[in-house]
Amino acid sequence: MRIFVTLTLLFSSILMRGQGPNLEKDFSKIESKVIEWRRDIHQNPELSNREFKTAEKIANHLKSLGIEVQTGVAKTGVVGLLKGDQPGKVVALRADIDALPVTERNDLPFKSTVKTEFLGKSVGVMHACGHDTHTAILMGVAEVLSKNKDKIKGTVKFIFQPAEEGPPPGEEGGALLMVKEGVLTNPDVDAIFGLHINSQTPVGTLKYKPGGSMASSQRFVINVNGKQTHGSQPWGGVDPILISAKIIDGLQTIISREAELTNEAAVISVGKITSGVRFNIIPESAKLIGTIRTLDYDMQAYINQRMEEMVPAIARAYGGDATIDIQTTTAITFNDLDLTLQMAPTLEKVAGSENVVIHKAITGAEDFSYFQEKVPGFYFFLGGMTPGNMESFPHHTPDFRIDESGLLLGVKAMTHLALDYLNM
Repeated sequence: MRIFVTLTLLFSSILMRGQGPNLEKDFSKIESKVIEWRRDIHQNPELSNREFKTAEKIANHLKSLGIEVQTGVAKTGVVGLLKGDQPGKVVALRADIDALPVTERNDLPFKSTVKTEFLGKSVGVMHACGHDTHTAILMGVAEVLSKNKDKIKGTVKFIFQPAEEGPPPGEEGGALLMVKEGVLTNPDVDAIFGLHINSQTPVGTLKYKPGGSMASSQRFVINVNGKQTHGSQPWGGVDPILISAKIIDGLQTIISREAELTNEAAVISVGKITSGVRFNIIPESAKLIGTIRTLDYDMQAYINQRMEEMVPAIARAYGGDATIDIQTTTAITFNDLDLTLQMAPTLEKVAGSENVVIHKAITGAEDFSYFQEKVPGFYFFLGGMTPGNMESFPHHTPDFRIDESGLLLGVKAMTHLALDYLNM
């Protein structure tokens, strides 16, 4: 029965795509604006929960289009509501708006020279992940749709989300806080779409994956206690640095020997070790901080259980003791299977079937996942690399850059996803 329903949905969605509205005139007029908005946002980046000017720019634009606007959502978020001329479902479109504490190193004429303080240090601020393009794209989608209310059967909710990169320590923020404050209600959202530009995917290409697309992110802290002694007499104490090394080695065996990696990928990485004050003193304690990435909740539960068993056991075996604390920071970005099946033809319509690729799971994390925990969601990737470019820089790096000729495809994809979904 499920197969029959699924095929029915697929065939009806393909048929519907061929009858979609012609918006090419609107798209041709919006491209230069989207690029201009992106450059301004790029040159004036703001960190998570501090996106005050960015939010003001977004709100002013939405208001100028006659869209109902709510500001101050999850601290600095902006939500716009556009009601079509016909009743129907509610679809949400999301863009993240925050930048990173990275000093820009490229030669763009609109490069960021912004400096601020982050965790007590003076840092540069840069849109090193493409959130400036996401914001500009959704601003463009809002303008196109606002001029075509007669084609909207239902309501479009535009969600401009702060703090995707994570709120500052001691603060709430991001998608989780938006959900907590009711962004998916009043009116209730039926489905949500989001995109992420990618600097290592050629312009003109769209990528997606049904099911688990991006990993859950967990942060762990391990505190190891030993016994301090002189470095020349290790037998007089218990070495927490040695214990830490054994713990790190042990944790990797969970991945290499216990996790069923043919099901989904999983990663345990220790990113920070703090211990000691002097070269000839074996210290009393050590702290390890790291991340766990999983794409399956059963695997996550098993890995967490084994880490909690292994860490204190290893420490005891070497005469010390250790504790571990695991906190989930991002859920699995899970593309609803039925929604993905329904909407994939829309991506093929706007980009051409030869330019739409099903990608493998990514162990990076994305808090769009918190929206997907509440309503069906579909998240995909937009090409931002100049085709043939052999010098594409990864996200979160000082040299990161995006080919702006790829932005219009993002506008088209998000616009048609909204309209096609509402017309189903």
